[in-house]
Amino acid sequence: MKSRMMFMAGAAIGYVLGTKAGRERYEQIKRLSRQVSENPNVQEAAGALRAKGGEFAGAARGKAGEMASSAKEKVPQQKMSGRHEADEQPKVYPG
Repeated sequence: MKSRMMFMAGAAIGYVLGTKAGRERYEQIKRLSRQVSENPNVQEAAGALRAKGGEFAGAARGKAGEMASSAKEKVPQQKMSGRHEADEQPKVYPG
């Protein structure tokens, strides 16, 4: 469904930008797109999609945090043999 809507939107934009039908056709398409965007059903669907997107983002954020914590636990800590960490910076080698 999402891909169909994206295709239709892209086709409409492409037609408007590429048309040689003139200003009248452009204004007609503009009015139609405004009517569609102001339609209560479209507004409701957009709100539902925003809410779902927020839920998915929250779930992904939580999962990423869990994965980062588990990865941090798995990485061994580097030990400084006889040196103080504050005295010397670790060596960085270019890739």
